[in-house]
Amino acid sequence: MRYLRPASLLAASLVLLLATDGTGVSAGAAAPVAVPRIRAVTLPDRAVPPRVRESWSGPAFDVCTAPPLDTLRAWRGTSPYGAVGIYTSGSQRGCGQPRLTAEWVHHARAMGWRFLPVHVGLQAPCADPSRKPKRIDPAKAVQQGRDEADEAARALRSLGFAPGSPVYLDIEAYPLHDPACGQAVVDFALGWTQALHSAGYRSGVYSSLDSGIADLAAAARAGSSPLPDALWYARWDDRADTAGSGGLDPDLWNLHQRVHQHQGNVAESYGGATLTVDRNQTDGPTAD
Repeated sequence: MRYLRPASLLAASLVLLLATDGTGVSAGAAAPVAVPRIRAVTLPDRAVPPRVRESWSGPAFDVCTAPPLDTLRAWRGTSPYGAVGIYTSGSQRGCGQPRLTAEWVHHARAMGWRFLPVHVGLQAPCADPSRKPKRIDPAKAVQQGRDEADEAARALRSLGFAPGSPVYLDIEAYPLHDPACGQAVVDFALGWTQALHSAGYRSGVYSSLDSGIADLAAAARAGSSPLPDALWYARWDDRADTAGSGGLDPDLWNLHQRVHQHQGNVAESYGGATLTVDRNQTDGPTAD
């Protein structure tokens, strides 16, 4: 830039200020438009949403492998828990399920247990691939969500869960630096919900409050649909409530549609039987 004397420099500055209306944007120029992190996507909900089953409130635990029936019998009435999270399906479940059969579900149900079925399939494109390497393809996310829902519905039927039961899609934590990654997760969850409704089941999503749940909340604000019927959010703050932990606004999923995983990897013993569990507070749909 050519050197200007102080007086000339001051005059040039005033001209520039007037030209930009004091904002740094040229007068008459269009203001920059903020691009939302999550855009609205609407899919047809091809079937009437499944019958609303009674929601349940109370403590629940989840474990990697379905526990022995003797353990559930020992815990029933001696522990504070009334529901158990079980990994019913998905290609990326972290544990085998040698006990999980329709007969296991039948006997656990007869004891009075309720269930939070979980499906672990494809993960966010930007998630750490070291443990669950299969990822959502952003270009195919909606259809992939539908495909996962079909697999989850088949598992629910084979295990004897009635129509209207929920199943929660497990989306592990991922970084929020890439909007395209979050959009892929949302599109996947919309396809998942659409297909579960068509199959006669309710849709849930489990994820970190700071990643998957944050993006689904943004999708709700943007007007996307069909949204999951319930959210299971993970924040290990040791608060046994479903108030949102400061990350989920009170007007979202507020009609008995929440589960909060508030503590993880805790060894507990009741009736002489020990399990390592994640602790949850439920105020939402369960399968029975």
